[in-house]
Amino acid sequence: MTGESRSTPSVAVVGDVMVDVVVLVSAPFAHASDTPSMITTAPGGSAANQAVWLARAGLAVTIAASIGDDPVGDAALRTLAAEGVQVEKVRRVRRATGVVVALVEPDGQRSMLTDRGANLELTPEMVDGALSAMARVTHVHVSGYCLLDESTRPAGLRAVEWARAAGTSLSVDASSAAPLRSLEAGAFLSWVAGADYLLANLDEGAALTSLERAEDIVERLAEDVGEAVLTLGASGVLVKRSDGRSVRATANAPVVTDTTGAGDAFCATYLARRLCRRGIDEALADAALAASSAVASVGARTWR
Repeated sequence: MTGESRSTPSVAVVGDVMVDVVVLVSAPFAHASDTPSMITTAPGGSAANQAVWLARAGLAVTIAASIGDDPVGDAALRTLAAEGVQVEKVRRVRRATGVVVALVEPDGQRSMLTDRGANLELTPEMVDGALSAMARVTHVHVSGYCLLDESTRPAGLRAVEWARAAGTSLSVDASSAAPLRSLEAGAFLSWVAGADYLLANLDEGAALTSLERAEDIVERLAEDVGEAVLTLGASGVLVKRSDGRSVRATANAPVVTDTTGAGDAFCATYLARRLCRRGIDEALADAALAASSAVASVGARTWR
């Protein structure tokens, strides 16, 4: 990529681009009737969100993804490009762009109804072509969603293989506990073994390891990756490195409007700082601030 400092990390993000329909429910759900809500449409997709936060942190970012050849896809690409994310490697397909309906409860917690749409068309050939065509890649980041779905798992595995073969650093976000629990025990960790960074929340970590205590979970994760980052909600964050170093950080107490995308903000900001050779403590502090900013607004990306 012309014009970049050679010292600036150049990150290829592989995964999903979605549109979020965020429903802020303001009263108990009234089955078969009306429930007062505030509804907002916003750009989303775990990989897309992470690409945006990586770009905001000053990194050179390209996203490899598959989206619909439709007006929703046009808007998603414009939004990514406006944030400084390179979108030339995104492939357009004849299928509707993916949509998530996020139901946000009064305490800010959310549940998601997901139609992955065009994301299901991501293929190993698309990933290989995108990564091989990039002028410079120093790091590959894989959103776990493309590994969790059988349709796109080959594409996610190809991204992991490409990073290993190219000698770039690699990170993976575990993404979602429910589909992790549906996998054969140990499968996900075997796919990402040797990654430099693995990020998960407590539920995802429990699904990955079949363990309950946070300390045991992060210890187990660090056996397979260089640096395991386990977020614990109000209890903070645990980091464990394969060299034995452990760090624990306390949680912020942010004003919570909508938790959609908070994990993406934390993940990307933490990675950005670590890829720029910042210490774990600094990376955790900055990631916590990004997550706090994300939960204070509606949608996965804080509007600046």
